[in-house]
Amino acid sequence: MTVQDDADKALDRARNALRDIFGYSDFRGAQDEVLGRVLTGRSALAVMPTGAGKSLTYQLPAAMLEGTCVTISPLIALMHDQLRSARANGIRAATLTSADADWRETIDSFRAGELDLLYVAPERASQPQFRELLASTRLSLFAIDEAHCVSEWGHDFRPDYRQLRPLLDSFPDVPRLALTATADARTRADILGQLGIPADGLVLAGFDRPNIRYAIRHRDNPVRQIAGIMADNPGPGIVYAPTRRKVEDLAAKLADATGRDVRPYHAGLDPEERKANQSAFVASEDMVVVATIAFGMGIDKPDVRFVAHAGIPKSIEAYYQETGRAGRDGDPAIAVMLWGAGDFATARQRLAELPQDRQMEERERLNALAMLVETAECRRAVLLRHFGEDPPERCGNCDNCLERPGVTDVTELARKLLSAVYRTGQSFGFGHLKKVLTGSQDERIRQRQHDRLSVFGIVGAEDARLLQPLSRALQARGALIPTDHGGLALAGDAPAILKGEKAVEIVLPPKKSSRSGRQARNGAANPVGDPLFDALRDLRKTLAEEQQVPPYVIFHDSVLRDMAAQRPRSQDQMGRISGVGAKKLDAYGEAFLKVIREN
Repeated sequence: MTVQDDADKALDRARNALRDIFGYSDFRGAQDEVLGRVLTGRSALAVMPTGAGKSLTYQLPAAMLEGTCVTISPLIALMHDQLRSARANGIRAATLTSADADWRETIDSFRAGELDLLYVAPERASQPQFRELLASTRLSLFAIDEAHCVSEWGHDFRPDYRQLRPLLDSFPDVPRLALTATADARTRADILGQLGIPADGLVLAGFDRPNIRYAIRHRDNPVRQIAGIMADNPGPGIVYAPTRRKVEDLAAKLADATGRDVRPYHAGLDPEERKANQSAFVASEDMVVVATIAFGMGIDKPDVRFVAHAGIPKSIEAYYQETGRAGRDGDPAIAVMLWGAGDFATARQRLAELPQDRQMEERERLNALAMLVETAECRRAVLLRHFGEDPPERCGNCDNCLERPGVTDVTELARKLLSAVYRTGQSFGFGHLKKVLTGSQDERIRQRQHDRLSVFGIVGAEDARLLQPLSRALQARGALIPTDHGGLALAGDAPAILKGEKAVEIVLPPKKSSRSGRQARNGAANPVGDPLFDALRDLRKTLAEEQQVPPYVIFHDSVLRDMAAQRPRSQDQMGRISGVGAKKLDAYGEAFLKVIREN
C-alpha cells in the first residue's frame, strides 16, 4: 500500500469525524492535503490564507488520534479564543499559560491522557521542564501556529520560536505541523529549516481572499474618512493607527463622530483596560477597536466586517496579515488603507536605524508597498504577485477594478519639481516649491530671490493641480525625502529622473464616490429585515451572554442564514445544516428549532 493510499483512507475517516464534530460535509481548499500528511504521521508547513480553516487542520487530528496535540501559539488571548471554539465542538482542550489559575488540574489531565489538545506559548514550550512534562504521556502532533514568527525574515519575528527545535527533536516520531497565513519564499524556506520539516512537506494553498475588497486612498481627513467606512459597514471593525497617541485620539474622535462603541487598544494601556477592551470586542457584533499592530495576532474573531489603516503598514506582508483579520467567516468585508507621503518619508528615515545587513531587505519591502499604493492596476494582482502567484489581471473586487483610475505621464513635470527642489537649496517644503513653480508673487519668495530662478513660473494652472499627487508619488518611491526642518531633498532615483533616464507616471484617482463602501454593505450576505434571522441572532446573543462566550462560538452568521432559509423542523434536519456538529446540535438544537417554529 502506498503513502497516498494510506492518506486516502485516513481522509475517509476524517470526513466522518468532520461531519460529526464540526458539522461540515467536506474539506475546503488545501485542508485535505494538510490532513493527509498529518494523519499519516508526516510533517508539513501549511501556508493558508486567514479564514481558510487552519485551526481545523490540527483540531481534527487532535480529536481523532491517540494522545495529545500540543499547539504552540504566540498570544494568550488568541489561545483562549481558540480554546472556546474547540470546546464548543466537543474537543477536550486546555491552555497552560501564566493567566490560567487551573494549571495544576490541566497538568493532571494532561498526564492522565484526558486532553485532546493543549495550547502553550513558545516561551513555555522552549523550557526543559516542559519537555519533561511532555515525556509523561503520549503525544499525537506538534502544531506551531503563526509559524512566520520563527523566521528572521518574517514580519513578526519572535526569538523564542527559534528555541523550539530541540523540543521537537526530542520527540522524533511526533509529526510537526507549522501554520501561517503570511510567508514569502525566503520566509517559507527559513521556517522549513528552523523546524526540521522536509521540503516536500510544504503545502502552499494560495493567498487570495476574494471576499475582501481592497481600497487605498490618500489620507486627507482620517476621522471623516473612517467614520464614512463605519457608516457603510455596521458590523465589527478594526482601525490600525501607527502610534499610541494616534490610537487614543482616533478612538475618541470616532466615538464622538459616529455614536458607535469605539475603544483603544495598545501596549501602553492599563492591562485590565486593555484586556476588557479586547474581550468586549470579541463578544460584540458592532464594536470598533482602534489599535496599534499589537492587536494583530491577538484575536480569533471571524465576523470583522472592515479593517482600516490610518497610515501605511510596515510591509506588504504586514498589510496582508492585518487586513486578513477581516471577513474570516467568508462573508463580504472591506480593507481600506489611508496614506500620506509623510508615512513613507518616516518609514525611510527609520531604515537608517536598522542593522546594515537588514536595510536593503527592508528597503525592498517598503518599495513593494509603495508600488501597491501607487499602482493603477488591480490591487489584488499586485498583492498576490508579491507572494509568487500568477493571478488574473483584474479581480473585480478592488477600488482600481471597480472604478479604474486614469494614469498620466508626468515625467517633465517631475523634472521641474525636482529641479525646483535642487535650485532652492533642498531646504523648502512643498508649499514654497509650488509657489515658486507657479510664479506666485509671495514676499518670502522675493526676499530669497527665488523669483529670479529659472524654475520660477514654469508650471501653468493645468499642471499645477498635479503637483500635489506628484509630490506624494515621488516621496512614496523615495525620490524626495524630508529634511530635518520640514523641507524636501533629492534622493533615490531623482538624478535619473532629472536626466530623463527614468519616466514618472501618477495615478489620477476617480471622482469621489460612496460606491465602494455601499457595495460592501449591500453585498453583505445577511438578510436585512428578516424576522426569523433577527430572532435567531437574538437567541444566539442570549445564549452567548449566558455562557460568557462570543456569539460566533455558538454559530456563525452563515449557519443562522441557512437556518432561516431552510427552516428545519426536526433535530435530524437541523443536523444537516453545515456548521451544526453533534455537540452543538445536542446543546443548542432544540432552542433554535423552537424559534424557527414560532416565526
